Amino acid sequence: MRMMTIASGSSGNCTYIGDDITHILIDAGISGKKIEEGLAAADISPRDLDAILVTHEHSDHIGGLGVISRKYNIPIYATAGTIRGIQTSRSVGFIDNDLFQVTGRNAECEIGSLRVCVHPVSHDAADPVCYKVIGQAGQVAVATDMGCYDEDMVAFLQGMDALVLEANHDINMLSVGAYPYHLKQRILGNKGHLCNEAAGQLLSRILHDDMKRITLGHLSKDNNLPELARAAVSLEVSLGRNPYRADDFDIRVADRIVPGELLEL
Repeated sequence: MRMMTIASGSSGNCTYIGDDITHILIDAGISGKKIEEGLAAADISPRDLDAILVTHEHSDHIGGLGVISRKYNIPIYATAGTIRGIQTSRSVGFIDNDLFQVTGRNAECEIGSLRVCVHPVSHDAADPVCYKVIGQAGQVAVATDMGCYDEDMVAFLQGMDALVLEANHDINMLSVGAYPYHLKQRILGNKGHLCNEAAGQLLSRILHDDMKRITLGHLSKDNNLPELARAAVSLEVSLGRNPYRADDFDIRVADRIVPGELLEL
């Protein structure tokens, strides 16, 4: 089982997950060329891809979807609401209906050797979800673009071997920054994005002895810093009601444009 962020940030998101048999992407929010280059870093050809799982229809998650899916004839898995959003997006272009596979909001499906579990998130999109992928060697998840989380989300993320978790913004940077008031309120709202502290609090609820890596992702370019995100999340973990300290775990921050290190479970 392998996992690698190809890009993660407010300007584009794409994560590779796979094993020796099956290869998938979660989101395709960067250019087709960048996706190809990122996969090459993991010694994977786009022709090997079995599916693209789309979390929601915002441009930073589907920007390269049309190009890469048309070029390599890759099936696209998403909820019905997200598919409608993709089909009405001018930037994506035409995608053959036969490539779309509808998933439920609380569904499971088999893609090759991998089992995919779908869970809804609180975000201002048509029908947004996050994904957990289970293989013989372990289970990983990508959980971003959620303004808040609940007990169901905590339960969904239990037992992960590796996780990409949103740490979008520092509240103080956002509050004093140049964003207009309505955009600040959107980001801070229950259908916006997780701040650093909330990410740390969620992480504290799901840590366990065998977690191999936590990657903080979807950082805002304008309202966060990698070192700030890692420090704030680490503080929440170390001071939280759990038996761990942040130094017990491999906590990293995903780069916005450079592929991360390939994790092999």
